[in-house]
Amino acid sequence: MASVKNLKKDINYVLGDIIEECYVWELLNPKADNKKAEAIIDEAIASFDSLIAKVNAKKVEDNKAHYKAINKEFEETANALLTKINSL
Repeated sequence: MASVKNLKKDINYVLGDIIEECYVWELLNPKADNKKAEAIIDEAIASFDSLIAKVNAKKVEDNKAHYKAINKEFEETANALLTKINSL
């Protein structure tokens, strides 16, 4: 991981793209039930808030391990959300 700044940008861009993909799906499927897509959007926003709060935590013992754990959680969350979008 290069920097905390880049980690924040990655979290923002990837989760933003996931939310955008949900909106595109809703536009392409106007007759479909949008509740599942809205739930994915809500989950992405909650994940964003949680991950950014963890990145901004100041009192951690081992910074390197802390940021690696955040990066791993971020990748798992993004993959799970993408799987949910693909199942729509």
